[in-house]
Amino acid sequence: MPKFAANLTMLFNEVEFLDRFGAAAKAGFHGVEYLFPYPYPKAALAEALAEHRLVQVLHNLPAGDWSKGERGVACIPGREGEFKDGVGSAIEYAKALQCKQLNCLVGIAPPEAKPDAVRRVLVDNLGFAARALDREGIKLLVEAVNSFDIPGFYLTRTDQAVALFDEIGENNLWLQYDIYHMQRMEGELAATIAKHLPRIAHIQFAGNPGRNEPGIGEINYDYLFRRIDEMGYGGWIGCEYKPRTTTVDGLGWLARAATNS
Repeated sequence: MPKFAANLTMLFNEVEFLDRFGAAAKAGFHGVEYLFPYPYPKAALAEALAEHRLVQVLHNLPAGDWSKGERGVACIPGREGEFKDGVGSAIEYAKALQCKQLNCLVGIAPPEAKPDAVRRVLVDNLGFAARALDREGIKLLVEAVNSFDIPGFYLTRTDQAVALFDEIGENNLWLQYDIYHMQRMEGELAATIAKHLPRIAHIQFAGNPGRNEPGIGEINYDYLFRRIDEMGYGGWIGCEYKPRTTTVDGLGWLARAATNS
């Protein structure tokens, strides 16, 4: 059976954030992820993980001003210093939380910026981050995101991310493959995962349409989870979906995954 990590940004919103660790453990999860740890003291997060015997699977690098619609700064010329400072902050949190992988949302390219300048900044920034994380034994993940939810996001397809990795030429660059985003952009989910499996360090999912629980919508998750398991994928799968009602009421898919594996 695949290892599922509860995304605490999306799940267990019935309780305050620091109480979601206990809620996830009670529901049967052994790993957690969330967008950003930075609003919370490192010690408080580490205590919650230890108390509930949870693995911190993943969090993101700082991504600019989220409230103003920013979704990463890695591709924005002129903000290289902010990006590098964010890498340092992310490493500090990851070490305190014993988190072995960090995701970089590359951002929305400014419409006034020249495409070659955007590409050059992104290549340089990701190269810097890959090397910095590698020195700490942390994987750098990069995610493609669908252009319907985030118009203008720089990476929208798996092959774009892989081509970017090849251009940068660093070993410490890995795919975060989000099934929901890639269903909206390219389909061929099982075949694409199989093709790029050696470069995939983390998988996330949600149903489509709606970004709700698996089993609701057009993606056959009973088949897909079983197929991913058969491929020999050993990483975590992050539950990055919006429950239609309460989180616990929507966890029927988890029991099915255990039965079908």
